[in-house]
Amino acid sequence: MEWKGETVIHDQLRAPRVGAIAGIVFSILLIISLVLTRVSVPASPVDAGTWLSRGGSSVHLALGLLPFAGIAFLWFMGVLRDGMGAQEDRFFATVFLGSGLLFLAMIFISFAVADGLMIAYGEIPGKLMDSGIYTLGRAIIYEIVNVYAIRMAALFMTSTCTLAIHIAMFPRWMAFLGYALALMLLLSPGRFPSAELVFPLWTLLISIYVLLAKLRHKAA
Repeated sequence: MEWKGETVIHDQLRAPRVGAIAGIVFSILLIISLVLTRVSVPASPVDAGTWLSRGGSSVHLALGLLPFAGIAFLWFMGVLRDGMGAQEDRFFATVFLGSGLLFLAMIFISFAVADGLMIAYGEIPGKLMDSGIYTLGRAIIYEIVNVYAIRMAALFMTSTCTLAIHIAMFPRWMAFLGYALALMLLLSPGRFPSAELVFPLWTLLISIYVLLAKLRHKAA
């Protein structure tokens, strides 16, 4: 017969491990999606749209991976917040939840607009390019990703680092690194090449650390 206390302890040890795995899955899928999009679509929001004529197979693959990255990110957020328990700071937990949901919503919207442009080009390529809708769509995608979504990611990183310091989820140097990267994203959106990769790479770093720490704890 299993003692109830043992079940609680087992669940507490398992939850961070599940969250870490979800964070790794999210990071890898988002990095792949962003890289596939970057190598296929010019960074400039005023490009001529020649990538549409090439079929955009890489972008289609990125669009297919993104929903699964979003699911993993929601799981990652849920498990992290559950692991905070009674130590949760309501103010920073609210910022953590709100910024994470806004980031994910903005990424979904930007990719949805890109998918809409590809569908429209497949049906009415000439009218799409001549009407200016493509230019408008590209500008919207650029602004959402490089200005708004990146700043929400920076806010998410800041709140996560603050909560992590309170509950000792990962070392302080990782938290301070997160603060520095978040400040860079918050104050200088669109000025650094591949800045959108900073957030998933940082998430990958802390997720791998948490997973390895829990595995070492289990082995001990």
